[in-house]
Formats: sequence, C-alpha cells, structure tokens
Amino acid sequence: MLTRWNDLSRTFAALEEFRRHINRAFEETDYPRWSHQTNALSARSWPTLNLYDEGNKLVLDAEVPGLAEQDIQLSINQNVLSISGERKVEAPEGYAIHRQERGAINFARSVSLPCQVDTDKVAAQVKDGLLTVTMEKSKEAQPRQITIKAS
Repeated sequence: MLTRWNDLSRTFAALEEFRRHINRAFEETDYPRWSHQTNALSARSWPTLNLYDEGNKLVLDAEVPGLAEQDIQLSINQNVLSISGERKVEAPEGYAIHRQERGAINFARSVSLPCQVDTDKVAAQVKDGLLTVTMEKSKEAQPRQITIKAS
C-alpha cells in the first residue's frame, strides 16, 4: 500500500513540474496578455518587431494588426526609437458584440538603435498590418570604402 502512495506522490510531483514548465514557457512569449483587473491587454513586448541593417540604412518591421497610421506614434531620441499607440475595439453603429477575442490595447515600446540615424530622412508606412520604418544612417555611421594604394 505504501508503494502505491509513493508512486502516486511521484506522479503528482511530475505533473506539478510539468505545469511549472508550461507556465514558464507561456510567460516567456512576447504575445499580449489579457488582464482581468483592467479588462484590457497588456503589451509587455508588443508589437513584435525585427530590426536589420541594410548598409546605408536601418529598417524596422513591426507587426501592428488592426492599426492605421493615425493610431501609431513614432519618435527618435538619442538613438532610441519609440513606438506607441492604441488599438480601440468598438462595435459598428447599430451592431452589438456577441463575442470579443481581440481586445483594446495601449502599447509603448522602445528599441535602442545600433548607430546614429539622420532623423530628417526617416520614413514610416503601415501596410497590411506591418509597420515599416526606414532610417538612413548618418554620414558618420555609414560604411565607407577605403582605397588601398601600392607603395
């Protein structure tokens, strides 16, 4: 009888360990989470983004589904690009919401840029739920070709 109890105890311990691993995996994701206290999504690392170097410019792509250009604010201050905004969810006039899985969200995210950019030559556009920010590097940060002279 005691052996069965030990087997059962080990099984529950293994299940508890499995539950902790699953919870940890979900905590490490970058997806927005629903907060029951505020009835809204929290945006810890939202929107998800990629920043890459194309030689003379930096390009940032951020996923912003359901947002238009007027819903997003961008700023650059001391090599830090800041993205903020709000997604509102409202039923069209004359309609009632029967099910709502996409909630409203306020977000703010900052990304350190790896080099100086020319703030006068920054362009941004939103198309098909993707925000693309193109930032031309400052002259000092752009790669230069150096010619070698034979002596």
